[in-house]
Amino acid sequence: MEDQVEVVARAFVEHYYNLFDSNRASLSSLYQLSSILSFEGQSIIGADQIQQKLSGLPFGQCQHFISTIDSQPSVVAGSIIVFVTGSLKILHEEHPLKFSQV
Repeated sequence: MEDQVEVVARAFVEHYYNLFDSNRASLSSLYQLSSILSFEGQSIIGADQIQQKLSGLPFGQCQHFISTIDSQPSVVAGSIIVFVTGSLKILHEEHPLKFSQV
């Protein structure tokens, strides 16, 4: 039986990538003012800036395929660290891209 951390992590991952694939603009509600997105050597800080970066990615419609989800409690009370790997299929592209995200 999955423990509570794994259940919450799986539900969050499903929700996050569902939004990413169907309505990327709504992802901003999942970030905070102190959130940081590291992307190709660049650090983007804050929900609004992260949303701008995600909305400005050079591809439109896509679909994520999750391979692994690893999770553990964080040292911050009530928080969970989640590590996800998978592939990203971009519309009209032949080969999916591999990705990982924490």
